[in-house]
Amino acid sequence: MLNVENLVKTFPGSKRPQSERVVAVDDVTLEVPEGKLFTLLGPSGCGKTTTLRCIAGLETPDSGEIRVAERTFFSSSNRTRLRANERGLGMVFQSYAIWPHMNVFDNVAFPLAVESRNRRPSKKVIRERVERTLATVKLDQLANRQATDLSGGQQQRLALARALVMEPPLLLLDEPLSNLDAKLREEMRFELKRLQRELNITAVYVTHDQVEALAMSQFVAVMNEGQIMQVGKPREIYERPNSQFVADFIGTSNFIDGVVEAREPDGRYGVTTTEGVLRAGSQTDFVEGDPVVVAIRPEHVHIEAEPPLATAPNRWSGTVVARAFLGESVDHIVEVGKLEIRARVNPSISIRPGTAVTITFPEEACSLIPGG
Repeated sequence: MLNVENLVKTFPGSKRPQSERVVAVDDVTLEVPEGKLFTLLGPSGCGKTTTLRCIAGLETPDSGEIRVAERTFFSSSNRTRLRANERGLGMVFQSYAIWPHMNVFDNVAFPLAVESRNRRPSKKVIRERVERTLATVKLDQLANRQATDLSGGQQQRLALARALVMEPPLLLLDEPLSNLDAKLREEMRFELKRLQRELNITAVYVTHDQVEALAMSQFVAVMNEGQIMQVGKPREIYERPNSQFVADFIGTSNFIDGVVEAREPDGRYGVTTTEGVLRAGSQTDFVEGDPVVVAIRPEHVHIEAEPPLATAPNRWSGTVVARAFLGESVDHIVEVGKLEIRARVNPSISIRPGTAVTITFPEEACSLIPGG
């Protein structure tokens, strides 16, 4: 559906010579399958919104190609550039940008009413499409209400309806939930996910919220400094990060530096660390002596209020130095030599600081990423 190839976008540097430019998007290539929600995730300034604006036609790339359903929107090689209003895409902004002087019905009808004369639907068709779209986002009972009288969640659904009424081949969403409070954001995540699945919408979603990306997406691209660091399904990104940046940005991880000792017959690696040996798997090939980092999520670390009889691979002794009740879980900080390991457990388990404990790292939950 959407193909972006070797996209590059730079901006003039504010405090640099004019010849030096800031690279916002650095050779980005991605593919969004039809009917999927694809999320661009990353910290502020990583290039995700600039990538989205290039797809929408609101920014002109320096080079690369952008195609939607085999229709070329931009190509530096053959000098093709369609303007934003020629692309027929739907877009939902962070600010919603609804018309305050119009009611709900007129806000949704507006994109259809201002179409060029040869493309504008009849009034009957406009009414049918608006009514159908309002029913889809559950605003049909509020069609005559002024847009400014809606709640935050209703305004967000109104902005979404205005994009959907165009029946676009691709929907672009730029942090549309960031202005909502925490509880409403969670509700709208499931609402957007439901709509996307039921209507089979192809969408590109931009966010810096890791939970939002994992909860809503079918594919996630993690970006940093203008580049895509890893692309995959949410569970793959979370459980098998390919770099320390991805592991650290997506949730919380324990990072343990080590050196590859040997490759085991089952394909796992033995890793020597300052506090003992760990066994972990990896999709990357390593050789003996390679510096690596073992990454493991806190919720995968098992903790028992008993010291082990002897230290073994993936089973270490330590002492709880701190704990924090988080409502749905309890975090324990365990000191193992010079390391501090975080273990996240069920709230029914709470071990006092100063208690000697055993921590276990399940081999299948440990990931190896390149070190150095």
